[in-house]
Amino acid sequence: MSKGPVSQFIQHHYRHFNAAALVDAAKGYETHLLEGGKMLVSLAGAMSTAELGLSLAEMIRQDKVAIISCTGANLEEDIMNLVAHSHYKRVPNYRDLSPQEEWDLLENHYNRVTDTCIPEEEAFRRLQKHIYQVWSTADQAGERYFPHEFMYKMLLSGDLEQYYEIDPKNSWMLAAAEKNLPIVVPGWEDSTMGNIFASYVIKNELKASTMKSGIEYMVWLADWYRHNSGGKGVGFFQIGGGIAGDFPICVVPMMYQDLEWHDVPFWSYFTWGKLDIHTPKYIVESDATIVVPLIFAYLLGW
Repeated sequence: MSKGPVSQFIQHHYRHFNAAALVDAAKGYETHLLEGGKMLVSLAGAMSTAELGLSLAEMIRQDKVAIISCTGANLEEDIMNLVAHSHYKRVPNYRDLSPQEEWDLLENHYNRVTDTCIPEEEAFRRLQKHIYQVWSTADQAGERYFPHEFMYKMLLSGDLEQYYEIDPKNSWMLAAAEKNLPIVVPGWEDSTMGNIFASYVIKNELKASTMKSGIEYMVWLADWYRHNSGGKGVGFFQIGGGIAGDFPICVVPMMYQDLEWHDVPFWSYFTWGKLDIHTPKYIVESDATIVVPLIFAYLLGW
């Protein structure tokens, strides 16, 4: 693939230390795909609110991501940005906010994520109205789905199109829904939509069993890995830490140690640890909101 100006800049200037690690990770990712490998991308932190969809959506469309593991917040916040972008409030001096100023933001229904405030009414409540209908329909029919599958149903129904406030090509969740990309969302209940779902269970308006669980995600992921780890295998591109990375990385040792399936191959590319001795490993110690778009830009030839 011919490389554009961003990739050329990276290759010319990023020669040492973390800069060189970034280039090595990007080239290793590219080689892994060229050799027929698949890549899992894990999303921790507030990457959706950081608008990673600007590059991740195209990565998904170009089949450079085979599966995603993300927090419940990242699952929903990409859609919130899609439908309420103009209502977000940026606070560049967030480090200087007084307790009173923090309280005033909350009282005005702004939920702050570092320097960006998500508007409750236009983001949370707008989604709540539509996702509840999807949950309720399944609940009444006795059907059960994973959290991301409910989100896909809502997106693909077209009901949210009336609210779109960004170019839909920059929504990674919309790109994933259109591809029916596999996603695992460990600890989904620790999210705004998870809290809202729990509130309906407490009010006896929905059954907890309508939402498939984290254990079911792990069982599903083990099966997916078994069927996709042949040949060059599956790589692991970890953005941040936490449960989004810990949950999927554990699926291999679980199969090897607990199920004693010793024919299960290890991860074949990684940006952290816990691997086979021959697995290529890369660690880029920097801010993911700076580093990841550059790596994705290289992979996309930008």
